[in-house]
Amino acid sequence: MRKTPPRMTAEEQLETSHLLQLVAVDFSGIYAVHLAAKEERLKMTRLAMSLLSVPFAAAIALTSAKVVDPASLTAWHTVPWYLFALVAAFGLLGVLPFLRMIEAVNAHARTARALNNFRLLYAERLKGELAWTPNLPVDPRFPETYAPLTWPGINVMMLATVNACYLTVGVTGLSGQSPNLLLLLTSILLVALLHYSIYYVRCNVTRRRRLPHNPYQFPNVET
Repeated sequence: MRKTPPRMTAEEQLETSHLLQLVAVDFSGIYAVHLAAKEERLKMTRLAMSLLSVPFAAAIALTSAKVVDPASLTAWHTVPWYLFALVAAFGLLGVLPFLRMIEAVNAHARTARALNNFRLLYAERLKGELAWTPNLPVDPRFPETYAPLTWPGINVMMLATVNACYLTVGVTGLSGQSPNLLLLLTSILLVALLHYSIYYVRCNVTRRRRLPHNPYQFPNVET
């Protein structure tokens, strides 16, 4: 015969005022998560733009110091090889903020989903006692980790395209080949797709990772 668990007394039950305190903490927590995500994206975008502007600054400095003839920068075959090397090198360095931005998107999305899961602990109680629920998401699948049409996804894709342009132009110039517009655009597209595949795999496939050890058998609702 199964024993029914003893009911909690009114003093032991969580009061509605405590639930409202949870709502206040919840609002501040989700605000902090979105603020941190925005700051991280801005930092990585600024770092990427700073790295990608170095070849232009170097070209201006070299022409100002009369090390490079400005007329040589008007034709592909007369551009010095070390400028192409700078373009390729800083295009490669631009991959670092690109990867960091992907990791930031993952971390903040998972944190927001964890807060959604936490919100389920008291949202139904508030709805039952006060006929009110906080205007915050309770779906633990939101926000999506892989969301290419959101601002983080567009930011990542644009950075991938710029990195692809730098890498393709730099490597083509170093190889001494005459540029073919169709071949150049095709190469840029392929390198950009390689960047994008990293974003897809990191955000979409790896969320089906092995779960950590759960000795208490708590249900996991994260997707």
